[in-house]
Amino acid sequence: MSEQRFAHAVNRALDDALASDPSVVLLGEDIGKAGGTFAVTRGLQDHYGADRVIDMPIAENAITGMAVGLAIGGFKPVVEIMFMDFVAFAMDAIVNQAAKLHFMFGGQGAVPLVIRTQHGGGLNAGPQHSQCLEAWFAHIPGLKVVCPATLDDAYALLRSAIDDPNPVIFVENKSLYPMKGTLSAEPEAVPLGKARIARAGRDVTIVTYGALVHKALAAAETLTAEGIEAEVIDLRTLQPWDEAAVLESLSRTHRLVVAHEAVEAFGVGAEIAARMAQVGFDELDGPIVRVGGAFMPVPFGRTLEVEYLPNADRIVEAVRATYG
Repeated sequence: MSEQRFAHAVNRALDDALASDPSVVLLGEDIGKAGGTFAVTRGLQDHYGADRVIDMPIAENAITGMAVGLAIGGFKPVVEIMFMDFVAFAMDAIVNQAAKLHFMFGGQGAVPLVIRTQHGGGLNAGPQHSQCLEAWFAHIPGLKVVCPATLDDAYALLRSAIDDPNPVIFVENKSLYPMKGTLSAEPEAVPLGKARIARAGRDVTIVTYGALVHKALAAAETLTAEGIEAEVIDLRTLQPWDEAAVLESLSRTHRLVVAHEAVEAFGVGAEIAARMAQVGFDELDGPIVRVGGAFMPVPFGRTLEVEYLPNADRIVEAVRATYG
């Protein structure tokens, strides 16, 4: 193992995919010589050439439409949309084309397309560059949605996404890019749809993903001083999500908190809470509590953004609320 940054784990996954499979191509704005807005694709065009790491014009609809065509034509395109906010320009290609073509072709065709995109706050990028829109895509049949929290998972899940015959929305929280950690020399393969226990516990289950995994772990340490041992479940994949893992944890802890950076209303947490209330009702000893962003645009100002973003203290408060 070696210490690396989260961004390097993504870069290495792309590098290894390009090296191992000639059908893999990258498309995006400034991903070539510039190495991408967050330097995640740095060096790849120099190594693999401009015909496999393709700089595209500022036109997300054109980029994604071209990628759908490449996918049904035998390639494995990986698109970078530099801010998740900009997926709005590409919704027709993603939602009406990529997600539905396998079904409309009667199962006779595959759409092995990956959309890499960056969500989240913490950089004071304002309301048009900080949104977490993953719930949009988790709602669409035919799409898979992934959001890693660790270096090994960033690598392994991206490799799994590229190998998957279905379109995958691969969401990277941009505040994690500079995070340091250990990246295994040969990261263990991680299938899509499998959660992991980031921290074992007996008293409450905290379900989360992406950057909030680390805040949930910090909250769990605070709760230990109060005699509450929290179990933290890192979903890793949001669609399909690992319902069995969450239910199994709830059956042991009997309390549930769901936390994400995205707006709380109508979010991923709402689906998990509703499903657990249905299938795990008899296991609950307290209310299911959600933690998420306020129902407002993400503020630009630093102090306002800090107040807006969910944090460890809010997760601690949510856990206390499950005790009534």
